[in-house]
Amino acid sequence: MRLVRAFVYLFALVSAARCSDITPAVFGNVLDGMPAAFGDFNSDELTDVFMLRKNGSIVEIFLAADQEPLLRPGPDLNCSFKDHVTSVVPGDFDGDVFMDILVTTYNRKHRATFVHILWGGNGHLNCSNEWNPLIEMRDQPLALDYNRDMIIDLFGVDKDGNRTFWVFNQNRTTPRAIPMSGPKQLEPVRSPHSNAFLDLNSDFLPDLVVTTKTSFEIWMGTEQGFEYSHEIGLPYNIIVDKNFKGEIGQTLYLDVELTGKMSLLLPLCFDASCSNCTIMMFSNNSWHNLRVNFRDSNNVQWGFVKPDGHRYTETITLRGGDFNMDGYPDVLATLQHSNEHVQSFLLQNVACNNCAGFNRTYEVKWQALNPFYNETVMAVFYDFYQDGILDAILVDFDKTNKMYRTAAFKNSLDYDANFVKVMVLTGRTNSMYPISPGSLGKKKRTYGTNLPGPSIAYRTTTQEGSPRNAIAAQLPQSAHFSLNLPYTTFGLGRTPNFVDALTIGVGGKSREWPQIIPNSQMVVIPNPIAEPSRWKAQLFVTPSKLILLSAAALGATCVLITAIILGLYWKERREDKIEKLQEAHRFHFDAM
Repeated sequence: MRLVRAFVYLFALVSAARCSDITPAVFGNVLDGMPAAFGDFNSDELTDVFMLRKNGSIVEIFLAADQEPLLRPGPDLNCSFKDHVTSVVPGDFDGDVFMDILVTTYNRKHRATFVHILWGGNGHLNCSNEWNPLIEMRDQPLALDYNRDMIIDLFGVDKDGNRTFWVFNQNRTTPRAIPMSGPKQLEPVRSPHSNAFLDLNSDFLPDLVVTTKTSFEIWMGTEQGFEYSHEIGLPYNIIVDKNFKGEIGQTLYLDVELTGKMSLLLPLCFDASCSNCTIMMFSNNSWHNLRVNFRDSNNVQWGFVKPDGHRYTETITLRGGDFNMDGYPDVLATLQHSNEHVQSFLLQNVACNNCAGFNRTYEVKWQALNPFYNETVMAVFYDFYQDGILDAILVDFDKTNKMYRTAAFKNSLDYDANFVKVMVLTGRTNSMYPISPGSLGKKKRTYGTNLPGPSIAYRTTTQEGSPRNAIAAQLPQSAHFSLNLPYTTFGLGRTPNFVDALTIGVGGKSREWPQIIPNSQMVVIPNPIAEPSRWKAQLFVTPSKLILLSAAALGATCVLITAIILGLYWKERREDKIEKLQEAHRFHFDAM
């Protein structure tokens, strides 16, 4: 009996592993792609993936599809580079509504970062001259909209070490460089940085966060640009210099506690080997040590991967998303233990009852991404089936052959959860191209591309009757493979109620949509930007499992009732026929 139970348990594990690993269904046999960014390149309402191939020398677009393989290389949608590609940023850099691709490469001869723009068109891509970069700068740029014209601009450090905004125009020429000035001498920007573009003071104008070696500088967005406000010191008064033996990771901006305010999540190593590490959260004007337990069930101590200069592990990076759809954002992180085994794990947002000053922390779910036990150097959220449930893309690294391999993990929730998925576009239009080919041969309008900086907030009521609100920023970061999705997914748990209000803030303006249906995917077109009442929203409703089961039960009940009625009707007809035959054969004595 025990042997049978063990066999059944092993069969269940193998079946679950096969269900979770959907790599062939997603990528087919093309597994050498390394995710660099996300965006809808061909305006078919599916999120494409911008990949690096051939050891990072080729930038190629994998177009999303409704049929397997779900991600496939687009025909002639690739460009090659001789220099090392360091980042990819999709966006509209010339205002023609078609998605362009910003590519940064590191030139060792000049010891500088070269910025190239691959200009997009109506279904095609133009490769640029690699030896004629548009911008020469240090480190990697942050994508933002400096002058609120819905054309993507850049912020970074120029080749002379000065903070600079590069404002793009509609004629594809060299962008205008605007130096950044402040009330005091500006400190050097930390490299690698985690600069961000998002609304922090709820005025719907995106603000700018600049990371230095001693602090986070907060620059509030104004009608004229950015104005210095204050700075947030690093936790424990750390100064990132040659005397600091630990490591400071990339800051992640999430509404961790669902308070309607953004918190800063900072991965931190206290020692050189990153064996003693934690996650710090800045909330309510103070830093809190979340005291995450990185010791697994086998009593093995894990920690963040010490930056080694390789792709995905050049800095410590957390990537956020609501994996279990309970409303609280979870994170994916790459960890290692003493023998240098590297693996990506899910850190679930859980309640913390005995914590001073905060009520949520993170717990490592060691088995959540089974069966991926290899050298997974990176994991990022992605919705493969466009059903509002976040799956994951993982990247393995083969140390022997020094090759990267991409894998796909399907998130199979064991309960029915609701969601709201929101994407805000630039809203620009092009009179020369009023429509573009849509999926399944349909025609539809093109309303723009990726837009960094919008704030998305909602209010609702839980099953217990308590109010809940949350906020998120769309594409707040773009450097060092932050891999933010161009949309926001809010998990609503099992709450079947309507979302009371959904608020979108763009460029200092906002609009609220009341009574949003759960399991909705909403595309917001903020055009014209100065008149929120004219903003458009396209709503696509995805039926939940509960609704489908209810419909199936109702249909089965109707079929059963119909069958009973037909059976009784047939039985009555049969009895009437027998009675008529008996009446016909009866002898009539009255006739004699």
